[in-house]
Amino acid sequence: MKTQTKVTNLKKEMAPYEKSNTKSSIMQVVTTLGPLLLLWYAAYLSLSVSYWITIPITLIASGFAIRTFIIFHDCCHYSFFQNRRANEIMGMITGILTLVPYQQWKNEHSIHHATSSNLDKRGIGDMWVMTVDEYAAASWTRRLAYRFYRHPVVMLGLGPIFVFVISYRFNRKGAKRKERINTHVTNAAIVGLYAVMCWAVGWEAFLMVQLPILFVSGMLGIWLFYVQHQFEDSYFENEDEWSYVKAAVEGSSYYKLPKVLQWITGNIGFHHVHHLSPKVPNYNLEKAHNSTPPLQKATTITLATSLASLKFRLWDEENKTFVSFKQIKLGRRQTERGAKPIKANRASIQGE
Repeated sequence: MKTQTKVTNLKKEMAPYEKSNTKSSIMQVVTTLGPLLLLWYAAYLSLSVSYWITIPITLIASGFAIRTFIIFHDCCHYSFFQNRRANEIMGMITGILTLVPYQQWKNEHSIHHATSSNLDKRGIGDMWVMTVDEYAAASWTRRLAYRFYRHPVVMLGLGPIFVFVISYRFNRKGAKRKERINTHVTNAAIVGLYAVMCWAVGWEAFLMVQLPILFVSGMLGIWLFYVQHQFEDSYFENEDEWSYVKAAVEGSSYYKLPKVLQWITGNIGFHHVHHLSPKVPNYNLEKAHNSTPPLQKATTITLATSLASLKFRLWDEENKTFVSFKQIKLGRRQTERGAKPIKANRASIQGE
């Protein structure tokens, strides 16, 4: 009962920060879309000088593309504006700019929040995570597919192209009529916008500017989503032991970034706060974190320490931690030699 009371109180403490401020939201739109458009035009003009000048400009523009997605993200939670319709309109606009259909992503992301870190409800709005035992019992083809999926080159190299350019162009199975129509409208709007841009600046110039922006922002977007849930001592439980608050505070990290990167990523590094209360607009996340001591106990990762997450491949249910494929192999060898195994050691994986 005492634990439940603490959980309830922690949720209540978020209430003051859940109220959006129209002035702050409009200012964020101006300081995000304005620079994005100006940087795009500057990159285009630089083509006549040198592409080596264009590339750095597109890299900076990619940051503002990520910030645009954060606005889209807040709109999907109806947290950016107080008015529901305003969220939907801005969500559609920013969704078109970032190549993401508003209704489809909103619905899948809602499922992600409701099931994050729940081992019995994986598969929608999240990244593919297998447990050590699941991997041990899987066929060699499924293991190969999983290894391919989790490889950094695939995840961060092919991932942005597959997810943003291909996957979001199609409706998911079982999507309702409103969602299906929204996906088609978004696709048509993207085609129309790109056609106009190609006509205005030429298709070659358009691709030379737009492709780097899309790829880099997509890659960084996937990285942010990955690192905020895939850290060593994360939280995963089966349905009967799963807790929404624990999934938020223990299963989502606090990605402590330099102030410039924190600003450009719309404070999404305070991911534990966001998962606890999705109604908190991005510009209030830091305030909520700083004023709530229990939230300050969330796992903190930095740019340097976050790189370690690239080696995490499987969730070890017994030891409650992520492990690498190498650790699994070493654990098996130690078991075979009769030595004390490290971490995940119970899986007898054949053919590795």
